[in-house]
Amino acid sequence: MKILIIGELNVDLVLQNPLSFPAPGHETLVEDVSLTLGSASAICAAALTKLGDQVAFVGKVGCDAWGELCLTTIRAIGIDASGVICDEALKTGITVSITSAKDRALVTYLGSIASLEAGEISDNTLAAHRHLHVSSFFLQRRLRPGLKSLLARAHQHGLTTSLDPGFDPEERWGPDLIDVLYEVDIFLPNETELAGISGMTDRSAALHSLDNGRTMIIAKLGADGCMAIRRGQILSVPAFRVEPVDTTGAGDTFNAGFLHAWLDGQALVDAMTFGAASGALSTLGLGGTANQPTVDEVQAFIARQAKYRDSAMGVSL
Repeated sequence: MKILIIGELNVDLVLQNPLSFPAPGHETLVEDVSLTLGSASAICAAALTKLGDQVAFVGKVGCDAWGELCLTTIRAIGIDASGVICDEALKTGITVSITSAKDRALVTYLGSIASLEAGEISDNTLAAHRHLHVSSFFLQRRLRPGLKSLLARAHQHGLTTSLDPGFDPEERWGPDLIDVLYEVDIFLPNETELAGISGMTDRSAALHSLDNGRTMIIAKLGADGCMAIRRGQILSVPAFRVEPVDTTGAGDTFNAGFLHAWLDGQALVDAMTFGAASGALSTLGLGGTANQPTVDEVQAFIARQAKYRDSAMGVSL
């Protein structure tokens, strides 16, 4: 499957297991540190590549050491980076992730993350692929105004589309996202994003409120698994139980697993299960890409927990 990822590229500085969360005027220690490829888009692209898909990336970096690290890493993974623009006027973005087994907090310098525009993606680039995925709607500030038209162009060329909104640092959750969803086939928010966008804390009610009759919504609920709505019907799948090392990128690896299975023609419940297993396995290593699984590893993991599939509730859509 030829998949196009349009999104942000940045590095992640991961600080693992702080003794206490940093407070103003205080210093704390962490158990480990790593500087690695970051960004929701790149982590999803890396996971899709590990699953055997052909992935091309369009984005921007600065012509600096961080940008070179991003490009070197994605090329080594096997991602086609020919569409990545190196802009001397920009600094490559960076995210500092303070993470533990239970949760994480992020601090981001946007830099090149916010600079890509929809007009910089050609029709020829779109036409060469089967599916288009976009992450970090709220961070990609210059892409955001033209995203609906970009997704419409993708549909005209026969692509299916997916969107992970990411967190809104301003917590405004603008109404323009609701309008963009009419050109999105698969919408992949997490629980916090679902509540922010819908204005509702009840998951089922939130999903129903965003159901536009066209877009399939898959909400990632962490330890509670995932929940979907499609054409008014709700489906829930529980989480796999693991002892996580680092939750960085788990949602993005879930996205990759789900998209791989769904594009392969698997039923919705099976694609959700495949995504849940992919995300769970990714938490067993430090950083977003260190422990992303292959198809065989996901299938073996699911087979070892055969009862998991049987506990899925709802109907197969």
